[in-house]
Amino acid sequence: MARINLLPWREQLREERKKRFIAAWLMTILAGGAMIFMADIYTGNAISHQQSRNQYLQNKIVELDKSIAEIKGLREKRAQLLERMEVIQNLQGNRPIIVRVFDQLARLIPDGVHFKSLQFQGDTLKLVGVAESNNRISSLMRNFDSSEWFSDPNLTAVRKVTLGGERMNEFDLTVIRTSPEKEVGDES
Repeated sequence: MARINLLPWREQLREERKKRFIAAWLMTILAGGAMIFMADIYTGNAISHQQSRNQYLQNKIVELDKSIAEIKGLREKRAQLLERMEVIQNLQGNRPIIVRVFDQLARLIPDGVHFKSLQFQGDTLKLVGVAESNNRISSLMRNFDSSEWFSDPNLTAVRKVTLGGERMNEFDLTVIRTSPEKEVGDES
């Protein structure tokens, strides 16, 4: 005899397919949720790692800024020390010349002339003094002109003044300090 299946097999097949579809759909949702969760964990770890790297770099930048500030301070101190050394070397190098200049001034000044002030500005010597007469001032200028240590005497002013009851001539004079060639050769 033939077997006839009178059960609603199409309904069962439909129900079976529906269950498989729902199971596949749930598995897809679970797999998608797991992937999103894993991606979130990975992204969180990557962000945390990058933030720690950024913090490390910020700390190093702060250290380097401090080092740069120290270096800048040291360079400024070095420049100041070099300037001081240069001034000291110039003073030490010019010491014999200054002694010679004052010796020459003592030799060149005629009787009846006195200096009130001497001022060096580079190689220019500004003198303010008093003399008994204009002839004494002229003699002083001739002495400067004939000296190896001075040149270009320039009388800028002569004023009549009374000092200690005597009539005197106050004068302003500038001269250029020069070094004789033989003296420069001896010093080196």
